[in-house]
Amino acid sequence: MKIAIAGYGKMGKTIESIAKDFGYKIVAIVDTEKDWETKNKEIGQADVIIEFTMPSAAPSNIRRCFNLNIPVVSGTTGWHDQTEIIKKECLATNNTLLTAPNFSIGVNIFFYLNRYLAKIMNRMYQYDLLLEEVHHQHKLDSPSGTAKLLADDLISLIERKESWVNSKSNDTKVLQVISTRLGEVPGTHMIRYFSDFDEIEIKHTAVNRLGFARGALMAAEWIKDKKGFFTFTDLMEDLFEIIKNDK
Repeated sequence: MKIAIAGYGKMGKTIESIAKDFGYKIVAIVDTEKDWETKNKEIGQADVIIEFTMPSAAPSNIRRCFNLNIPVVSGTTGWHDQTEIIKKECLATNNTLLTAPNFSIGVNIFFYLNRYLAKIMNRMYQYDLLLEEVHHQHKLDSPSGTAKLLADDLISLIERKESWVNSKSNDTKVLQVISTRLGEVPGTHMIRYFSDFDEIEIKHTAVNRLGFARGALMAAEWIKDKKGFFTFTDLMEDLFEIIKNDK
């Protein structure tokens, strides 16, 4: 598979560093607006474009991929208020996009664990809960896209929580989402249930960026022959179905 990388920051460089280990070829690296023009020929050779840039640049970068009719995997967060618009454009032009707030395979398993536990804890009224996330000091969005998805799932499944806020709160109907930006931490997410008797905690900690890069490459492989709008959940459900059928 031939890959073009849009965005040559830490994630772009990590993807480049491991792509060859999985037999993939990097045909172009796009890091500036001008690169889309000067490297147009090389980009056009790609089977998939993997995009990790900035929230302000992601929608226009995705549209460039649509114009080239090349499937795109976007891992940029902070632009998802435009998701529905981009989704409509993707489907209307018969293109391919997979986007997710987090490409770590472990985090996507964590999403499932969060929903499963929330269904149980919905009836355990003696427990309150909160969500905490810690990321490196360079991360621009707060809370993280992953934390937003975790919080949205909790609100939809825990009836005693009506909304969430990215701060501390004394309102028992509000889920607290506490964000910390610290050093070079790749990413930690924790959901904690607590009562007067005990605590239950589920937690995911990224050790480095390799897991995110591997997930992005897996997503690229999965969408390269597909058409439509997808999330990492679609990939994981497909994977779980394969595992179930292997029993």
